[in-house]
Amino acid sequence: MKITNVRTICLKYNYKKPIMDALSTIDSRQCVIVLIDTDEKITGIGEAAYFGGPTISTKTIIEKELKPELIGEDPFKVEKIWKKLFSTSYYHGRRGLVLTCIGAIDVALWDIIGKYCHLPVYKLCGGYRDKILAYASGGYYQEGKNIQELVKEVQGYIEKGFKAIKMKVGRNKNLPLSPLEVITHNQGTISLEEDLERVRAVRKAIGKDIYLMVDANNSWTPSIAIQMGREFEKLGIYWLEEPVQTDDIRGSKRIAEALDLQIAGYESEQGLFGYRELIVRQAVDIVQPDPTWVGGFSEAKKIAHLAQAYGMLCIPHSYNSAVSVKINSHFIASISNSQMIELDRNFNPLRDELLLDPIEIDPEGYLHLSEKPGFGVELNENTLKKYAVED
Repeated sequence: MKITNVRTICLKYNYKKPIMDALSTIDSRQCVIVLIDTDEKITGIGEAAYFGGPTISTKTIIEKELKPELIGEDPFKVEKIWKKLFSTSYYHGRRGLVLTCIGAIDVALWDIIGKYCHLPVYKLCGGYRDKILAYASGGYYQEGKNIQELVKEVQGYIEKGFKAIKMKVGRNKNLPLSPLEVITHNQGTISLEEDLERVRAVRKAIGKDIYLMVDANNSWTPSIAIQMGREFEKLGIYWLEEPVQTDDIRGSKRIAEALDLQIAGYESEQGLFGYRELIVRQAVDIVQPDPTWVGGFSEAKKIAHLAQAYGMLCIPHSYNSAVSVKINSHFIASISNSQMIELDRNFNPLRDELLLDPIEIDPEGYLHLSEKPGFGVELNENTLKKYAVED
């Protein structure tokens, strides 16, 4: 079997009212779908994580730079192809957008292999579990959104069967060294105490038996993270996610050593070498490699195995389209040191309308793996047409 073509589809949905995390104002949801065709009429589907900038950048790297290296290759030679793409782009790649694009291709290759073998990818790559506890990822900031509305939001997740919830923290004003002073002009910011009140209100509303996690999206200094973390410990918070900037490994290690609650991170790190530093230096308790962001399914598996050697959980970031959720579910189901999958609950038709078979949880809060070959992705052509963009 040989690769004959590589294609991309860029999709975009615009929010009428933006949502916000600690550092970003999110006014749209976008994704880049990757399709790899073969001479045996099998097409692999992947996704390149999208977090800012024009999607044409991702499309250009995949179609103009990486595609010529793929034509004629055997898609089963995943390791060889990964090394070829990484090596030929080394001097301007290694991290960032190029590695994300390599990962999207790697994912699509695994989809081809699963389809050719008539097996779901998670069974090809380990088959540890066939259902995963899902956590509702929400609790974003929004102009005019008060604590009562936040509480109503999370109560809705409980009513739908979720047994775990993650909410945003960290959009705090007047903090020393905060990136907010240059990227948001304090739009929608609140005080540290107001943030704590949000978390306390949610904990009171959902009770003690529900997992509750908080995500600071790289916004704090180590000292502030420790200060807030000690308050979170009183509330039984399960993990504090990305408390400091990704490259501040020493700071993250300091936080992990100071607090009893688990430190999760860093979804914004990439590659085995990047995660090696977080793991070996024990700067985190939980690693979060998303195959669509970190460098592919192959790279994510290596990171998970290294984390396992250090007794760490691997619970990946999963925030993009429905394709990404499918890929992450197979990754989690193929490893033994995972626990939950992230299901973003913000309105997003690129998640809810993109597949012919929508992603849903059962009444107990579990996501069940499909037995369809590959990642089980069947795209809704009407949705592709509705939200397709050129850039």
